[in-house]
Amino acid sequence: MDLDEKQTAIIFKAFCDENRIKILQLLKTGEKCACKLLEEINVTQPTLSHHMKILCDSGVVTGRKEGKWTHYSISPEGAAYAMNCLLELTRIELQDNKLSCCGK
Repeated sequence: MDLDEKQTAIIFKAFCDENRIKILQLLKTGEKCACKLLEEINVTQPTLSHHMKILCDSGVVTGRKEGKWTHYSISPEGAAYAMNCLLELTRIELQDNKLSCCGK
């Protein structure tokens, strides 16, 4: 898998906030309306919108409009891509040379 460094950075930045982690934990059980997320994480509506934009831009979360509210859910494809990025970044690739430092 060839990583798109820019998209990978966007994904991992989306995970770097306690409120966004709380949101992801809430979305694990299924789709949630923004109004429910507001109640659960105790932030203002503009703050929630900011966090949801970051999560949606990462591809890990999707949103669908219904009336004046948006309903959010974890994207199976986005979550799989994020997991593959982590696996690819942390996979150890063994090389023929034992040491690659200072020619030793």
